[in-house]
Amino acid sequence: MTYRTTRQWTLTLAGGIALIGALSATSPGLLASPHPGATPAQPTHYFWDDLSLEFRPGDAWERLRDNLEWHDRRRDARVQEWIDHYRANPGNIVEIIERARPWMAWITEQVEHRGLPGEISLIPFVESSYDPLARSHRGAAGLWQFMPGTADALGLHRHNGYDARLDVIASTQAALDYIELQAEQWYEGDIELSLAAYNAGAGTVNRAQHAAAARGEPSDYWHLQLPGETMNYLPKLNAIAAIIDDPEAHGVTLPEIDDAPAFAKVPITAPISLSQLANVAGVDQSELAALNPALTHGSANPATVDVVLVPIEQEQAILAELSSPSSRSAPRDGAQYLVQRGDSLSAIANHHGISVAELRRHNGLDGDVIHAGQQLDIPHRSLAAR
Repeated sequence: MTYRTTRQWTLTLAGGIALIGALSATSPGLLASPHPGATPAQPTHYFWDDLSLEFRPGDAWERLRDNLEWHDRRRDARVQEWIDHYRANPGNIVEIIERARPWMAWITEQVEHRGLPGEISLIPFVESSYDPLARSHRGAAGLWQFMPGTADALGLHRHNGYDARLDVIASTQAALDYIELQAEQWYEGDIELSLAAYNAGAGTVNRAQHAAAARGEPSDYWHLQLPGETMNYLPKLNAIAAIIDDPEAHGVTLPEIDDAPAFAKVPITAPISLSQLANVAGVDQSELAALNPALTHGSANPATVDVVLVPIEQEQAILAELSSPSSRSAPRDGAQYLVQRGDSLSAIANHHGISVAELRRHNGLDGDVIHAGQQLDIPHRSLAAR
């Protein structure tokens, strides 16, 4: 099955992705799947584990099932092998789905809006086991496992305590853009071939097509001779889709997920740390950290990001706190400073008229190492410490 996007691309996006196409054509594996090399974070208990969600028609699974398109692929022997593999380990599927809980409904919605096959929503299962913090030994990172070079070409920047590859919102949009435009650029709208190129690089897939044509064989994905990981890429994806489509038949009980995003976007107009935001809003800091994995130093700077994600139930309370005069005033125990590139602990201490020792002590620092984007609490100026 092929899909031809009808959306109009801006010159900026088209130019950027054309560059990626050229790169992937000459550099196989530019976008590389880390599985099984990806390293998900250790299991953590998050706030959404405790959500009481009522199962009803129209939940996230029903919406996803309505958008699945590749049912015929499940008859392929490779897909059946992976179905058997996953059926033998149903706990693994459930564990990954639990990790996907805060993101599944939103990603399914983005895929649906673009008219893409619903199976695309499940790519993070194959790529990262749906762990936003997953990293491969080859350098890929995030739900969609972007390599640094591809991330740069797509505008997924890494600076000032922010890694856009770990930003679920930004990386999802970039991944879907990339998949659609590669399909248009190289494969006459064939999404399956674009997914193969997503995994192995367009150069690898194009060479495999030429070889198939030379042998007089079909040049669709299912007839190509590709690297082993890529040969299993779509079979894995279709196997997971088959299980989700009919979990009872495969001995799997899916966790209930509401058909609505678990998060909301809150605009950021001034530098703020997640700990500060958690304090003013009465939200657990671990909840904010789980929803904002791209903030690698635990702080948001409007020079880098426009919004932070917060639990949907807390959106109005957090917006009210951030807009109140008291939340915009300096903390009672002093001020806060967002570390900039090139800053040193001694320079910051000198600028605020305090000692390095006092700055270390107030922030629980063992040494003088600080990072751009890090939030420091500045105590009141102390004459005794000068």
